Amino acid sequence: MVKVCFLITTFLSFYSFFVRAQLSIQPQPIDAEVDLANSSPILKGASVLGNEGYFVWGGSVTKGEDGRYHMFYSRWPSGQENDKFTDGWLTSSEIAYAVSKYPDKGFQFVKVVIKGKGKEGNPEAWDGQSVHNPHIQHLDGKYYLYHTGTKYPGEQAPGSAGEHLSPRDLIQQSQQIGLVTFDSIEEMLKGNVKRSDEPLLSPRTRVKDKDVLNPSPKGTATVPDNLIVVNPAVVQRRSDGKYLLFFKGNIYVPSWRGVHGVAVGVNPSGPFVAKDKFVFDVRDEDGKLVSAEDPYVWYHEGSKKYYAVFKDFTGKITGGEPGLAIMYSVNGERWEKTENAMFMPLELTLKNGQKVPVNRLERPQFLIGEDGLPKVLYAACSLSPLGDKRDGSTFNVQVPLKSTFKPE
Repeated sequence: MVKVCFLITTFLSFYSFFVRAQLSIQPQPIDAEVDLANSSPILKGASVLGNEGYFVWGGSVTKGEDGRYHMFYSRWPSGQENDKFTDGWLTSSEIAYAVSKYPDKGFQFVKVVIKGKGKEGNPEAWDGQSVHNPHIQHLDGKYYLYHTGTKYPGEQAPGSAGEHLSPRDLIQQSQQIGLVTFDSIEEMLKGNVKRSDEPLLSPRTRVKDKDVLNPSPKGTATVPDNLIVVNPAVVQRRSDGKYLLFFKGNIYVPSWRGVHGVAVGVNPSGPFVAKDKFVFDVRDEDGKLVSAEDPYVWYHEGSKKYYAVFKDFTGKITGGEPGLAIMYSVNGERWEKTENAMFMPLELTLKNGQKVPVNRLERPQFLIGEDGLPKVLYAACSLSPLGDKRDGSTFNVQVPLKSTFKPE
């Protein structure tokens, strides 16, 4: 009996978390089924967004003035004639738009919102190669679409620190954060959007032992926005009304780690000034920052706390297996693990009760209700390893959430 109780407790801990018995978020079954008809297994159904001929990845959703739900998501061409998965998101990603009457199902592609400016004849632009990582916010009657962009800086001079970098890696090291704004969904559909000519946030340091584009001077102290800034997530700080822009950078100590920082701005359109301290600061047994990425951050008025859900590569944050981890903060800068830091393991539950293990569950984004509680999780997903694949076997999954809050 004791063993059974232990197993039940362990199972439940995978699918919910509690902060001092106040806030509970539980993923619910999705409307989908496993399709084995193609070269790689994939999920299909109402809770899944896929586009024929494309890899589909991270999606961010907002509720519009029309009562419908509007998703902005990354996609790039698949097929043998196009780049493999691990290259294509850097070289060819675009941000597309889909809409649904429901928050957690039925999304249908409508149009491409932006592409790399090279497609418009301006490959020298900071986002001339590709755009990626969409994060939508509707603030004070205006829409803010944060995203990353890349460019190909060209072949590097012989003897330079970037001489041996491949075109793919040169593009990877050019990643910065930008912004698209529009007044309404209707105006966006007409193409009336304002796109930033310059990055909203760029790396302040470029520290790496070798194979680095435009390195910082030797001895430069590494800050969180090192080499790249990606994975934008924005929330308004309640203490002073300023905006916090969370981002991921890369450090090498000596191997790669994905680390996070925060930049502060008076307005949601910036300018943003990055701070030197690391956030989501969890260390491994050697005292080094553990690797994570893809934060989504929101503020819950009832508990007076900020929460962040993100991808934990190793399980060092979740305290177990890799998956989506969760942390909380009182001020938005100093973060702590919840009592159970595993928000969701690499597994989806279908409405027929089937448990489906997944290889990738990334770019978590939430739809937050008027009560400040998460209603839907949107995540990039693949059932099988990707790597060199060109078959387009990725999708965005919409997971309904059962969220409750009980004051202390």
